[in-house]
Amino acid sequence: MNGLELSRGFFEEFGRPMLENDFSGLLPFLAAGLIGSGSECSGFDDAVSEDHDFEPGFCIFIPNENVPDRRDAFLLERAYAKLPREYEGYTRPLMQPAGGARRGVILLSDFIHERTGTYDGRLSVEQWFSTPEQDLFELTGGELYFDNFGLLSRVREELIYYPEDIRRKKLAGQLLLMAQSGQYNFLRCYDHGEPAAAQLAVFEFVKSCTAVIFLLNRKYRPYYKWCFRAMRDLPLLADTAELLESLMTSPNTAETVIGKADLIEEAAGRVIRELIAQQLTKASCGDLEKHAYSVNDTVGSPSIRNLHILTAI
Repeated sequence: MNGLELSRGFFEEFGRPMLENDFSGLLPFLAAGLIGSGSECSGFDDAVSEDHDFEPGFCIFIPNENVPDRRDAFLLERAYAKLPREYEGYTRPLMQPAGGARRGVILLSDFIHERTGTYDGRLSVEQWFSTPEQDLFELTGGELYFDNFGLLSRVREELIYYPEDIRRKKLAGQLLLMAQSGQYNFLRCYDHGEPAAAQLAVFEFVKSCTAVIFLLNRKYRPYYKWCFRAMRDLPLLADTAELLESLMTSPNTAETVIGKADLIEEAAGRVIRELIAQQLTKASCGDLEKHAYSVNDTVGSPSIRNLHILTAI
């Protein structure tokens, strides 16, 4: 049983009856689900995940500290705390995780603010550029059981993915970084006698390439440790995950360095073919830098297009 299944079962057996029987007057203000931090919210959890912050719990979202009444919110917190401590062989912890409460009664305005810097989820261009992608992934992921108040559903719908000009600006910047780190600096670093620097160039290339692959799929990239797990399930370029993993785990030696340079070009070629398929570039070459500037030229808004190409990185 994974975390999503565990949470849903616990909610339906104990959470929903508690809310409907004891807090029917508050239901118009509430939302509930398993949303936020933790691999279980994304279906990435496994046996290893159960060593910390893994529990049969769920989130109850209330709009803010004044709606509903503070006393009602306090009573709701007490009722959640009194739910069974064990379920399906799992025990709810007595202490909160180091990062703060992930389950239980949560102020929705604070939850949204922690992830977007706004209390209503409406982002300016600058905020779209600066908001961490993993926070948008968490806010729009997980499972929402119900949302009677409607605010959380509205925010999740509006932030489901980047506006197209933002996507293209981010894509242009990451393509340029792929070109600089992989196509230009990898072999140069090795030829300088710096195999460690060459491997750093590989890491930078892989990091930017994964960002590009998620952008091409119109999917938010999760926290780095789940990036490859999520990439393997994408509809486009999923098989590139194996290629990128090979780049990162193989050494830089006289016997391997040319082969790694070829893998970099293979990954670049796959990305370029998808750029062309999505009509994002007019360049017709294998140089990622030229494609980066071509993608930037397709940004519709002049004010965004004319910003530095790395503005959105």
